[in-house]
Amino acid sequence: MKWLVVLSALVAFAECFYKLPLIKGKTARQDLQEKGLWDEYRKQNPYNPMAKFYQAGSESMTNDADLSYYGVISIGTPPQSFSVIFDTGSSNLWVPSVYCSSQACNNHRKFNPQQSSTFKLGGQTLSIQYGTGSMTGELAIDNVEVGGITVSKQVFGISETEAPFMASMVADGILGLAFQSIASDDVVPVFDNMIKQGLVSQPLFSVYLSSEQGSEVVFGGIDSSHYTGQIAWVPLTSATYWQIQMDSVTINGEVVACSGGCQAIIDTGTSLIVGPTKDISNMNAWVGASTNQYGEATVYCQNIQSMPEVTFTLNGHAFTVPASAYVSQSNYGCSTGFGQGGSESLWILGDVFIREFYVIFDSQNQNIGLAKSV
Repeated sequence: MKWLVVLSALVAFAECFYKLPLIKGKTARQDLQEKGLWDEYRKQNPYNPMAKFYQAGSESMTNDADLSYYGVISIGTPPQSFSVIFDTGSSNLWVPSVYCSSQACNNHRKFNPQQSSTFKLGGQTLSIQYGTGSMTGELAIDNVEVGGITVSKQVFGISETEAPFMASMVADGILGLAFQSIASDDVVPVFDNMIKQGLVSQPLFSVYLSSEQGSEVVFGGIDSSHYTGQIAWVPLTSATYWQIQMDSVTINGEVVACSGGCQAIIDTGTSLIVGPTKDISNMNAWVGASTNQYGEATVYCQNIQSMPEVTFTLNGHAFTVPASAYVSQSNYGCSTGFGQGGSESLWILGDVFIREFYVIFDSQNQNIGLAKSV
């Protein structure tokens, strides 16, 4: 009987995981459009989706005006709450601080070290490079609560200056979920500390993004209610970002992009599917889109039902995205989710892709699992 109780406890622990709800809020683009400021903003802050992947020596982030998913974490004792983007394309955690006087900080909640009894200074500066500016600050150490999990002595950044475009962002900060190998100042990422401190039963997390409500990050497990069919496992080609091999992009059986293969990053911190300008232009032409001077591809909303599916083949597995998923509709018209600005060697499969497929990020086996979302 005693062994049965112990076994039951072990099974319960093995199935234990922590869910953190993600809120789908208004994007910076939507907010700026409503205020009549969007045209001015995009002239001053040109979209540079690859910025965070090609900065040397410091953590970085893209000025992505279409990010809409964020979750709430808390830092310190007693806890101070912040909304953050959960970003698989970066590795550091940072939030604004009371020492920041930039307009972007004034629009957001600010961490006050003096109000936390467990706070310690990290003793190093932090610089985050953006496509059109930077964030500077210091490293700090405190307890961080994420989805019911409290990570002790987490090193994170507190900002002292922030790039102007951050003033338009909904989230206060960023929580990076990529690998320590790309972390600024070699900081141990939050999820790595969850594993090291024995706070999760499995060394993996999973992401479900919905176009409505119900989006979430699951730490330490897989929520089978969010997908249907089999999970396809794709090995990482680099344990820096969550980077994998993409074989091709096809429409109606024709290869339209990534001919001969390329690398792709599964990135929750990028809203679009981003690739080289030539390839993206070809894809947009195939689906009947017109591209404007800013690289945005518009379509007639009434054509969505007749537009073709686009298939991304990853390590031999085909993942098909219908027009209803890759076209976004707003009061200002319809546009595709295929963004220019990638490199010949690197694509970004952002939220447009992730909304279609439940994604499992397995750090121990260095795999990504993908299954059709429900």
